[in-house]
Amino acid sequence: ATTMSEMPPIGTETLVATLMVPLLLSLVFVVIFCIGCWKMAAKAGMPGILGLIPIVNLFVLPVVGGKPAWWGILFFIPLVQLLFVILVSLSIAERFGRGVGTALGLIFLTPIFVCILGFGDAEWSPPTSSA
Repeated sequence: ATTMSEMPPIGTETLVATLMVPLLLSLVFVVIFCIGCWKMAAKAGMPGILGLIPIVNLFVLPVVGGKPAWWGILFFIPLVQLLFVILVSLSIAERFGRGVGTALGLIFLTPIFVCILGFGDAEWSPPTSSA
């Protein structure tokens, strides 16, 4: 077995390259998500620019799903956010006339399914008032 003292040191270039790949992938996913949010917000009759702003779009998503905007605050509370991601995804899928499969896609493959709803032929329907 090789001990830690016998291992060659990691060069700075290797370390930077190792850290840059996940960072760039995350940036690509965020950009794709924001573009999809822009189109979804526009379909919901909201200014599309709100979907492009990274923190603001978390407050736009519940509104697109027919929920109050203050639900966006709940995305910042650990563990509570897991429940609200599911609830908001279900409500967004429902507003676009889709089912549980789309909701699961929004939960697990968010950037892809946000773009499918935003750029696809799905029509947004406003929530029906129960009063």
